Amino acid sequence: MKKLYANYLGSFKGLSKEVWWLSLITLINRAGTMVIPFLSLYLTKNLSFTLEDVGWIMSCFGLGSVVGAWIGGKLTDRFGFYKVMIFSLLFTGILFVLLQYATSFLGICVGIFLVMLVADTFRPAIFVALNAYSKPENKTRSVTLIRLAINLGFSAGPALGGIIIASMGYGGLFWVDGVTCLLAVVLLINVLHPKKAKVLDTEKNEQPISIKKDKPFWVFFIAMFMFGFVFLQYFSTMPLYYKDVHLLSEFSIGLLLGLNGFFVFLFEMPLIKWLENSKHTKEFLMLLGLLLTGLSFIVILLSSWVGVLIIGIILMSLGEMIAFPFSNAFVLERAKRGKQGEYMAFYSMSFSIAHIFGHNSGMQLVNLIGYEYTWFIMIVGSAVGIGSILLLSKMLRKETLSKINMA
Repeated sequence: MKKLYANYLGSFKGLSKEVWWLSLITLINRAGTMVIPFLSLYLTKNLSFTLEDVGWIMSCFGLGSVVGAWIGGKLTDRFGFYKVMIFSLLFTGILFVLLQYATSFLGICVGIFLVMLVADTFRPAIFVALNAYSKPENKTRSVTLIRLAINLGFSAGPALGGIIIASMGYGGLFWVDGVTCLLAVVLLINVLHPKKAKVLDTEKNEQPISIKKDKPFWVFFIAMFMFGFVFLQYFSTMPLYYKDVHLLSEFSIGLLLGLNGFFVFLFEMPLIKWLENSKHTKEFLMLLGLLLTGLSFIVILLSSWVGVLIIGIILMSLGEMIAFPFSNAFVLERAKRGKQGEYMAFYSMSFSIAHIFGHNSGMQLVNLIGYEYTWFIMIVGSAVGIGSILLLSKMLRKETLSKINMA
């Protein structure tokens, strides 16, 4: 047991203190976005909007995320990650506080769009910061640590949000969200000021290639969109499947989805360290992540036994733990060809676009053709993603051979 514990702690060794600070800032920021999980409840219960209205508002949420990630990439390349992170955190905090005063449908749509636009300029900036503060050999584990912070934040946020709503109402939630963003700004200024933080990767490309000409990246983009589209079903249509088909209670559904967070928190870092040492390519590991996620849908179609749901969650969790860190590391490496902020922006946008279409499409498919046929379509979606990764691998091999021939 001691050896297991020592190996677990060992998987965190070698990461720079700046990466740990970035993780803490991310934790504070993500735990602070408590409004998001309660948004649909707030809109229907407090503001009496219909479900159709909420659907349009959530579309504004997704569109704001896409535009924010794109603008964040442009700003990061122009002004640097530090200024963009401060701008994003500061104005997200202010906008969260102001959002509570929007009560009309149009006002909420505009407000949600602006909040997400400003909030998601943070995403490309933090990944470029991560690239700068990580040694090349530690980049994948650095990404994994940030993911752990995000998962912890999303786990703690709703729990704290429920307490705040019970004691202070929804108004208190908006104020706490705003204040936590401002606290993250204070921490960022104090610990990651350019004069205090040590940049470990100073490699710069003086003649960056346009991302528009990077064909392998766009094949990768399609693969990540398909992965996001399929993966997100576990947080929209799958809970309904648990309730409608397997007749699970909300408590049981919560435990099942909580198993995902538990697995990611406990096993992701040691798993990534082990896979890094296995010398497999990032493309192979991304393919493995997609394959495991697709298998999770196949498993739940094989039997009506409730135990297959646990197997499905475990397979999906393993797929997530492998696909996300190695796809992120792939982009960080690829971004050195061009403008880093732009690359990280489009990587973030692949998932933002999946958010726009994934949830809504899943719901519509379930309504039209039922759960089983919907899961078949998700399996096909996984296969498309796997095919894209195989094509990517082929393109990268040609690219490597071309470089060798030119040398």
